[in-house]
Amino acid sequence: MAAACAAPSRANVDLDEAIAEAEARYCAAHPQSRAIFERNLEVMPGGNTRTVLFYHPFPLVIARGQGARLVDVDGHEYVDWLGEYSAGLYGHSHPVIVEAIRSALAEGIALGGPNRFEGALAAELCRRFPSLQLVRFCSSGTEANLFAISAARRYTGRPAVMVFEGAYHGGVFLFRRGEDAINAPFPWIVAPFNDREGTMALLEAHARELAAVIVEPVQGSAGAIAAEPSFLQALREACTRLGICLIFDEVMTSRASVGGMQARLGIVPDLTTLGKYLGGGLGLAAFGGKAPIMAQFDPRRPRAVPHAGTFNNAVLAMAAGLAGLTRVATAEALEALFARGEQLKARINARAAARRVAFCCTGSGSILALHCCRGPIRSERDLPPDAEREKLQRLLHFDLLERGHYIARRGYFTLALAHSEADEEALVEALDEFFALRRPFLAR
Repeated sequence: MAAACAAPSRANVDLDEAIAEAEARYCAAHPQSRAIFERNLEVMPGGNTRTVLFYHPFPLVIARGQGARLVDVDGHEYVDWLGEYSAGLYGHSHPVIVEAIRSALAEGIALGGPNRFEGALAAELCRRFPSLQLVRFCSSGTEANLFAISAARRYTGRPAVMVFEGAYHGGVFLFRRGEDAINAPFPWIVAPFNDREGTMALLEAHARELAAVIVEPVQGSAGAIAAEPSFLQALREACTRLGICLIFDEVMTSRASVGGMQARLGIVPDLTTLGKYLGGGLGLAAFGGKAPIMAQFDPRRPRAVPHAGTFNNAVLAMAAGLAGLTRVATAEALEALFARGEQLKARINARAAARRVAFCCTGSGSILALHCCRGPIRSERDLPPDAEREKLQRLLHFDLLERGHYIARRGYFTLALAHSEADEEALVEALDEFFALRRPFLAR
């Protein structure tokens, strides 16, 4: 197996030159990924079927994964810090997950009826999450948020939904700097994230039309930007007073503790959405909350809300998810992972400060992001939308790949249960090398 290609031998005076050199080395080191990408262009727009995985000039094609490691089709090995955008909590091919899938697979896949896993998994989720009195399953976080929002609109009889700048709640719920071309056509009220005064004013002004407020306790897509506890508490109090359903999108943050971020903060929403790692790496999501809201989906009731989805109770995902939650993602394991993430963030920021570079690590617990700019970052508005910062993020991505660390092009990364202390140390050292080598750009 080939090692990741060598680090750049010299710093550059010009940022564009540095990126061009890094890109040339990347292309030379990954001919098989490039060839597959070019073939895929013939049958898929942009050569892929998941936009977030594309980056210029072409994305790596992954051949296999084991534990906290990935190997691409050209034979280069990486520490996997992307973690499938938080879905890879357990690492790759965890033996407990693999055995659960094999056992369920032996009994059939598409059974066409209730199976023996779904009730047990629902009970485990209701036991863990303070807001969950009743829960239903679906296939993705996008669906979970769609159903939760629709449930709130029907329950309240109101049409509008408050979201926040920088939010991402799924493929048809994107609110980053006006990107709304395919968003679901609900009446949206877009509020400033972590701005208590501005948000409260909008809540008061639109209270009669608002069915729900949906918020991520950590905005993942915007750059792992954590909601301030006082901001979330203000939302909880205002929604209670105004009769608005508060939805916590914990598709990513449910890993923050055995009861997610809501349990860690002691703030209980009316509805919660879950996903990502829920199926042990297979496609599974859930939405749930207060019994009166969720009872709308009870088919025994007159005028019950239909909730369709062929794979809502996909047996392999449910078997894997139940095994992962009950045997691997214990309260102790998740608490330790959260603490490790906080420590890793502090170490990275300390190195950046020591090097006196414009760089910061944001996030909460095991959901993190690297930014080629100074902090603090409280919302998307604090991220300078300039071309130079975006170029530096590209250079960071190339440099870390060359050192054997796989992250998102935008800087997003996660900590998984499979990562070791040696992995964390290697990442800190690789970033320190980046600070030293690229200081002429980062110090501007």
